Amino acid sequence: MKGLLQRVSGAHVEVAGEIVGAIDQGLLVLIGVEPQDTCASADKLLSKLLNYRVFSDAEGKMNLSLRDVGGGLLLVSQFTLAADTKSGLRPSFSKAAPPALGAELFSYLLEQARGVHDKVAAGQFGADMQVHLVNDGPVTFLLES
Repeated sequence: MKGLLQRVSGAHVEVAGEIVGAIDQGLLVLIGVEPQDTCASADKLLSKLLNYRVFSDAEGKMNLSLRDVGGGLLLVSQFTLAADTKSGLRPSFSKAAPPALGAELFSYLLEQARGVHDKVAAGQFGADMQVHLVNDGPVTFLLES
């Protein structure tokens, strides 16, 4: 499972012109699910997301986690993260999980996140979404479980 995290000062997701998820300061995370992923993969990724130190401390060093700053977590499914781009000029999605597995694991990740963190929002799985964000830094990392 892949999570492309972006530290944001604010972000929201729209579906058909309606905001379906929004956060203030925190992390916007694009989630890619691959066929070999399991609930254990989701649990490992969630632990990383909540504890990865990407927020600045008093000295300006990245020493604080999402939990430390009490920030929001906005999860957005994005199967294109699992694309194979090594050859040719068109991505192959053979490394992406089938939609049913992707939906199941994204829902599991979201449910687990809401169980352990106060500020959790999400996009809508499989929808055509418009993601708006103010990338703080910019700070962007690709995490894999």
